[in-house]
Amino acid sequence: MGYMGSGKSTIGKLLANEMGLRFFDLDAYISEQEGLPIPDIFDQKGEIYFRKRESEHLVGVLDQEEALVLAVGGGTPCYGTNLQTILEASPNVFYLKYPIVELASRLSMEREQRPLIKDLEAASLQEFIAKHLFERRAYYEQAHHIVDGQGLDKMALVQELAKLLV
Repeated sequence: MGYMGSGKSTIGKLLANEMGLRFFDLDAYISEQEGLPIPDIFDQKGEIYFRKRESEHLVGVLDQEEALVLAVGGGTPCYGTNLQTILEASPNVFYLKYPIVELASRLSMEREQRPLIKDLEAASLQEFIAKHLFERRAYYEQAHHIVDGQGLDKMALVQELAKLLV
């Protein structure tokens, strides 16, 4: 888990490949099940609808008995009982942590695909992330492992995560 732009899906896929596990992206699954991209779900049905369906799908995915690497949305652990559900399902929950400046840099080029920031001006992105991260950090920091990704390339980060799994 981690804030949007922290590379949960990218790193998750690489880690799953490294560990010989199945990778599962919760947002992609929700989009597939709902028949709409996440931004369209937010636009057409609202965030409350999305969060309710997200919780239902999370439980469904975690009820599977196979070992997997799961990437959840940035807001997933912050709503309802999702964090408790995640922590109880696995002894290895990771928070991919990055500085606000790095997150803003990553997200500035993909604002259109991100419902929560698509209408923000580039100049206010860092401020939004700082405020949002302040609200979410308490959830993220309950992860079993907090991994600072600053300065690590993708494969170095994957190796760091893999070491924690052994």
